[in-house]
Amino acid sequence: QVDLAESGGGSVEAGGSLRLSCTASTYTNTRFAWFRQAPGQEREGVAALYTGDRGAGTFYADSVKGRFTISQDNAKNTVYLDMNALKPEDTGMYYCTTGFIGGRPLEAQYYKNWGQGTQVTVSS
Repeated sequence: QVDLAESGGGSVEAGGSLRLSCTASTYTNTRFAWFRQAPGQEREGVAALYTGDRGAGTFYADSVKGRFTISQDNAKNTVYLDMNALKPEDTGMYYCTTGFIGGRPLEAQYYKNWGQGTQVTVSS
């Protein structure tokens, strides 16, 4: 079991930026992702990253490509989501996840461990 703690959420105006952080209690996992969920909507994959002997890479939802960047700092057991040019439609609870079991990296059903989330609100 991995405990994940998100932070960095807040309220910003459209066009602003935020950096979300996710600190893991253990860091043996090589795949992390960020999801978001707006009220009344399903959890949506935003960004994912993987590292391993065969290389590393990232995945992004089309709606955030060019605006969001996922990265990690192994020394701090932390994964980040840098969000720029924020839009009101980016509003939601943002969750960090790991424990990938295989499948599509931006689908929630393929992850086992979830944090409690951090709220992001973007006003127009």
